[in-house]
Amino acid sequence: MFPRLLCVDDYEQHAKSVLPKSIYDYYRSGANDQETLADNTAAFSRWKLYPRVLRNVAKVDLSTCVLGQRVSMPICAGATAMQCMAHVDGELATVRACQTLGTGMMLSSWATSSIEEVAEACPDALRWMQLYFYKDRELTEQLVKRAEKMGYKAIFVTVDTPYLGNRFDDVRNRFKLPPQLRLKNFERNDLAFSPKQNFGDKNGLAEYVAEVIDPSISWEDITWLRGLTSLPIVAKGILRGDDAKEAIKRGVDGILVSNHGARQLDGVPATIDALPEIVEAVEGKVEVFLDGGVRKGTDILKALALGAKAVFVGRPIIWGLASQGQKGVQDVLEILKEEFRLAMALSGCQNVKVIDKTLVRKNPLAVSKI
Repeated sequence: MFPRLLCVDDYEQHAKSVLPKSIYDYYRSGANDQETLADNTAAFSRWKLYPRVLRNVAKVDLSTCVLGQRVSMPICAGATAMQCMAHVDGELATVRACQTLGTGMMLSSWATSSIEEVAEACPDALRWMQLYFYKDRELTEQLVKRAEKMGYKAIFVTVDTPYLGNRFDDVRNRFKLPPQLRLKNFERNDLAFSPKQNFGDKNGLAEYVAEVIDPSISWEDITWLRGLTSLPIVAKGILRGDDAKEAIKRGVDGILVSNHGARQLDGVPATIDALPEIVEAVEGKVEVFLDGGVRKGTDILKALALGAKAVFVGRPIIWGLASQGQKGVQDVLEILKEEFRLAMALSGCQNVKVIDKTLVRKNPLAVSKI
């Protein structure tokens, strides 16, 4: 009998029991000593909720808009690579689950299902495209144009990965894609991270990134991308207010406060702690989003109270996918949705518009336990 899973942590424990160790470690691990990985989740407990009472919460409306698109809740699926390692249906299961819940999915450039396959699996689903800058700029441009053609609604450009972070578990496991899989957005073996291509004897993904991703990217490349597409552009991986201001000058439509799931530079702030500086810096000119460490409905409420328009979840989607495919992803999203609904109601919030910074205060006595 399938175990009764009540929260995101339950789904992670079940996923750990069914996934091969190297694959579970790839999804779970962070960079170096994983200080930021632990702090991404721990930091939410340093922010305390101050609920309003007697506000008539018989009805609670979770709906909002993300980059002009209506969603049923401010909880979206973030870009997580190589989802077919977690379940045979991979990204196709995730997009179907997101459509069922009325929310959006960000597709990774490093997906094991192609831009076209995901679009054809769910033509009416809200889909966004995550983008890396490849050394081959024509290839980068083609990814954007393919996303436009297939009805994706925005480009989330990752700005924190000129090189891959140092992930000890992947080195120990000599991580590579399983032989039956490849990055489906690319035809050539060297670009598709194919097992047919030799990427060395350590962390194959790090060697792949060093070979094909452009470390010379600069703000001029954001300007180039802005001239390439009319789709909204979101800079994914901003942690400083001055970088957020520069991104706005370069024409972005949103900022995703992210430390890449703590997989790049260890020792950076938890995203919930970095969020207020970014919100202050953008002065309402663009939408601000957050990912990293979101595991509970109260996490989502805190992020919105501090100024995020929506949150993106990554690992929780993978744990649901590994557990039960599309149904598992739907169940995880439903859990987060209902936890968020209850947190809103118990905080006196009838809709997301009334969530504001008066609902949260940072505990001055809180000490990180990492």
